[in-house]
Amino acid sequence: MAHGIFVWNELMTNDVAGAKAFYEATIGWSFEEMPMPQGSYWLAKLDGKPVAGLMDMTGVTPPGVPPHWFAYVEVDDVDARVGQLAAAGGRLYREPFDIPEVGRIAIVGDPTGAALGWMTPAK
Repeated sequence: MAHGIFVWNELMTNDVAGAKAFYEATIGWSFEEMPMPQGSYWLAKLDGKPVAGLMDMTGVTPPGVPPHWFAYVEVDDVDARVGQLAAAGGRLYREPFDIPEVGRIAIVGDPTGAALGWMTPAK
């Protein structure tokens, strides 16, 4: 992986079972459950390789936000990049946080308000 490229996509939905059934039937994905403190995260796999994630958005996103795909871009240093955000006209929606064995993530917005995840993968 490298700084500045898209590295992950996840579906935020309030119907995980329906989404899993849809993507299994139409794309051929299989799913592996990863229990998390706030509920299960589902790895979508194709030919045994992770290709995306699915999660229940209930309580994670503000009320009224529709189901959506969310993308992540790899950055070399999440904390340093977040420090540059305001001067470039961006917004910080969620402070940097760590996910063990995955990496450090921040949820940011560009000057238009479009949200995006920035991630520095775990070593």
